[in-house]
Amino acid sequence: MQIRELAIAGLKLIVPRRHGDARGFFAEIYRDDALRAAGIELAFVQENQAFSRAAGVVRGLHFQRPPMAQAKLVRVSRGAILDVAVDIRRGSPAYGRHVAVVLDAADGAQLFVPEGFAHGYCTLQPDTEVVYKVNRYYSPADDCGLLWNDPALAIDWRIDPAAAILSDKDRRQPTLAELVSPFAFP
Repeated sequence: MQIRELAIAGLKLIVPRRHGDARGFFAEIYRDDALRAAGIELAFVQENQAFSRAAGVVRGLHFQRPPMAQAKLVRVSRGAILDVAVDIRRGSPAYGRHVAVVLDAADGAQLFVPEGFAHGYCTLQPDTEVVYKVNRYYSPADDCGLLWNDPALAIDWRIDPAAAILSDKDRRQPTLAELVSPFAFP
């Protein structure tokens, strides 16, 4: 398993090693000791799966506020996404900046998103399935978000914004300027 830091500290790209032959491949997609060695020392308590029928589905940008804040380990089991994490830790030198990576089933890379980030993705292919582990249970009372297309974030979602497929909830999230972040940079 290869694990590397991304442009904003705490975000990590995890690429499982695949062993292939004529039948297909085998890969260890989760290995606690390797993640701990890379500084990811969490117990994941819930695994979620989302299926999106069309390309251009945007889910996010989501986070849960403390004490139910969630770290996420995100992968794609079918299709491809543009996965985005936005730093929303007050006082962070990267506050309001984001990292975007393409995750797809073809290479199996995963994104680790620590607490203190808003997370979302856009499907790049039809019939995409996203699977992710979280370190705290879903809490509707602590469910929050950030407006996906806030110009201050300058995220290139790789789609025409008018064609994006979103939930009503995601269309009504606050902008970065309106957000009162519950996270502080250490």
